[in-house]
Amino acid sequence: MLEQLLHYDKELFLFLNGLGTETWDGFWMFMTTTRNSAPLYLLLLYLSYRNFGWKGTGIILVSIALLITCTDQLSNFFKYGVGRLRPCHEPEVSSVMRLVKSYCGGQFGYFSAHAANSFGPAIFFTVMFKNKVKYISWVLLFWACIVAYSRIYIGVHYPLDVLTGALVGSLFGWLWAKLAIFAFQKTGV
Repeated sequence: MLEQLLHYDKELFLFLNGLGTETWDGFWMFMTTTRNSAPLYLLLLYLSYRNFGWKGTGIILVSIALLITCTDQLSNFFKYGVGRLRPCHEPEVSSVMRLVKSYCGGQFGYFSAHAANSFGPAIFFTVMFKNKVKYISWVLLFWACIVAYSRIYIGVHYPLDVLTGALVGSLFGWLWAKLAIFAFQKTGV
């Protein structure tokens, strides 16, 4: 059963990765580069201050830092614990795929830290801004999906790596948002 699932995952990866063209490579490389999310995160910082003040923004910053640390370290734990090769390191796949980056990344790829670290804040801020900022959840979830898909497009993660990262990030985003709300209640924000 697991072997069949991994086989389907490889086939889906090759299909999705094969859809790419040089025309779109620059866009997807831009989307996968973490620092290019800075304008979105600055907007979220501003919206945090506007809706929750300095004290609330401080709680949010600490929560986000802990959220990213948790998802990132858990991703590393799984990458080395599971030991699933990235597609670009797997001989039967690497010979027929498109690798858009000049560098493949570490040897192992399960699960995608990029996916976890984009879905985590997306869900966190969706919960925090519920009924406060119209349409923000749609923007954040769209952004997270684009970042997550970029990992398949450029050739460094299988769809299952990305899906697992998105689920883990979503779970931790929800959890840290609930903890931040609890901290708000305890500090009078």
